[in-house]
Amino acid sequence: MWSGAAYGGETESIAAARGLVADFLDRVRRVRGVEVSVPVAGAAELVVSELVTNACKYAPGPCTVEVELTGAVLQIVVRDTEPVLPIARAAEPGRVGQHGLELVLALCEGVEMQREPVGKRITARIALEPADDRPAAGG
Repeated sequence: MWSGAAYGGETESIAAARGLVADFLDRVRRVRGVEVSVPVAGAAELVVSELVTNACKYAPGPCTVEVELTGAVLQIVVRDTEPVLPIARAAEPGRVGQHGLELVLALCEGVEMQREPVGKRITARIALEPADDRPAAGG
């Protein structure tokens, strides 16, 4: 299953992207009968919110969001027009804000960042099941 949308880069894009993910996960539950826990759904909405917030703040113009279910992994792809790849900052107890990428990295099974001909693509993968609950390979 797949869903996607393009946004103009205004702050309303952030809530719209969260809604896209919530609607997609609801459809996954209803159509595919796949169990998506409340913590996983919350993590997915937070991840897309952080990625689209960064796109709105730092990239001029539009961004796109794609959400896809592949097996037991939810993949979220955000593309924007800024070619500079984000860098997770070292922890600073006194820092206010700018923790978005740290949150994304903590919540995801994997995150890839890649420059594209126009801008960049960030791909975040979230497992639908915690690693401890997945069947062992080959068994």
